[in-house]
Amino acid sequence: MNSEDLAFLPATRVTELIRTKQLSPVDYMRTVLERIDAYDPKVNAFAYLAADKAMDAARVAEARLVSGERIGRLHGLPVTIKDLAYTKDMPTQQGSLIHQNFQPAEDTPIVPRLQQEGAIIIGKTTTSEFGWTGVSHSPLTGITHNPWRFGYNAGASSAGAGAAAAAGFGPLHQGSDGAGSIRMPAHFSGVFGLKPSFGRVPTYPVNTGDFTSHNGPLTRTVADSALFLQVMAGPHPLDYTSLEAGPAAYPERLRDGIKGRRIAYSPDLGHARVDPDVAALVRAAADRFTELGAIVEPVATPWAAPGPELIRFFWAAHLTRLKPQLQTWESRMDPGLVACIKAGTDVSVADYQLARERKMAYIATIHRWFEDWDFLLTPAVSVAAFPAEKLMPDHWPRHDWDWVSWAEFSYPFNMSWNPAASVPCGFTGQGLPVGLQIVGRRFDDLGVLQAASAFEAIQPWAGKRPSMA
Repeated sequence: MNSEDLAFLPATRVTELIRTKQLSPVDYMRTVLERIDAYDPKVNAFAYLAADKAMDAARVAEARLVSGERIGRLHGLPVTIKDLAYTKDMPTQQGSLIHQNFQPAEDTPIVPRLQQEGAIIIGKTTTSEFGWTGVSHSPLTGITHNPWRFGYNAGASSAGAGAAAAAGFGPLHQGSDGAGSIRMPAHFSGVFGLKPSFGRVPTYPVNTGDFTSHNGPLTRTVADSALFLQVMAGPHPLDYTSLEAGPAAYPERLRDGIKGRRIAYSPDLGHARVDPDVAALVRAAADRFTELGAIVEPVATPWAAPGPELIRFFWAAHLTRLKPQLQTWESRMDPGLVACIKAGTDVSVADYQLARERKMAYIATIHRWFEDWDFLLTPAVSVAAFPAEKLMPDHWPRHDWDWVSWAEFSYPFNMSWNPAASVPCGFTGQGLPVGLQIVGRRFDDLGVLQAASAFEAIQPWAGKRPSMA
């Protein structure tokens, strides 16, 4: 097997080869790190890379394997952590010069969970400044490039994780999603991304954005995400919002199928603008679910109408927590972030509480609507990748900070806490990936994985690789 094929092997296959001693953890880690060394100067997916420590850990993993010690489910696998998540052995800079070289005193809960199962944390992936935007650049790390077209957006605050998955920089990449930041990079970079039900994967510190940020996986296959999620999921005392239930048997039940499931399809949620090439690919993908024995119907989504007003209010209001930084740092911050902070500064406590009442009513209508449907299919994002230095594609209206105008499909399910995934469903005429969003009922993470796996079986994507030219 050549080095490229080895670098693109799914985690499920790598773990089998390592467990049966057909693949050395040291050789595998060397292959992945050599690929990162060769291509990351162009992609820029890493805010921090611990290559030497990763090789040392791979040698320890190999020694344990040879000695016959117990090995975990991710033994010897390289894993990346997004640079919004706390890591005590690596800087957590959050894409900002404000936190440059900041070293937390403790890990977020998923880090020791991954390490206990034998995973090797190799580095931190890039993020937009404080995760505020849907485009892949920050004042700290510059542009993270889409592996399918350098210079183009790799999407949202988990862009480094999505780009790393697409580029073959290891199989497992952790992301977080506050308004689409797992699903959007998956869409732009042609990989699979799952935002689980809120609380499924614990986090610490707990996010202050009114409980909308979800941890989850970015991978090249659905099975890899199922494995990764099973390891990360489960309650943790430091996250009082984490779900009490432990993880389900995601890998074991992945291929149960979706025959007889009722699936709703909406091309626009009743209000979203969508580029024609994206709309056509998503529509064709939705039609394929009938081949899987599901019942697919185009439907109205009357609950969606308040969404645009709500997200714009809360996005700006929550970012006012950064207002104290403006006096010292404004000239060195992302200008769009600064504009967004300023847009929320006149919000009063009464305004916020009244908006939360509207938000809770909005969420209730979503869950009532889902009583009649197992899944909802929509575009993951309205546009394919565009130049990364821009906040909007050239053919979309200008705005100082409102990138959400081309990302209307993801944030409703951050507010409602439903599980949702972006599944690769094709390429535009320009060769850029497009994602289909699959949304499930609250708590039905397994169902979303099963629906994605069934689609993957009839329209595989993992064999498609960017040329990296």
